[in-house]
Amino acid sequence: MKYKNIWKDITPPLELNIDDRGEIVDIFYNENINHVAKINSKPKTIRGNHYHKLTTQHILITKGSLVYWYKNYNSSEPSKSIEVFEGDIITTPPMEIHALEIGEEGNQFIVFSSGLRGGKDYEDDTFRVENIIGS
Repeated sequence: MKYKNIWKDITPPLELNIDDRGEIVDIFYNENINHVAKINSKPKTIRGNHYHKLTTQHILITKGSLVYWYKNYNSSEPSKSIEVFEGDIITTPPMEIHALEIGEEGNQFIVFSSGLRGGKDYEDDTFRVENIIGS
């Protein structure tokens, strides 16, 4: 799992361009993105509890918050968690089990995927597991 905030963690080769019209902030640069999806979640719901063998996902929180739970597939260690808010990006590499615990207000996020995770391929690289939240 990698974490950054698009407003605070602008490091090269990413850039923030500001002029009298406003701002443009880079989210990705030279990334191979195969699919992008916007997801709206109802309050107090759980998403995920799966991993991908080949796909990397970048989750950009656009509204609300969530608790991101994660652990390596082969690990016997307990899962870890981090609370994320608007502007935060969590990157999920292959073979990382992940679950999303949606906050009380619900939320919205955009998922940028490198690999099979969209359209007719949506479930081709998704492997479900038992609930890892709090385990």
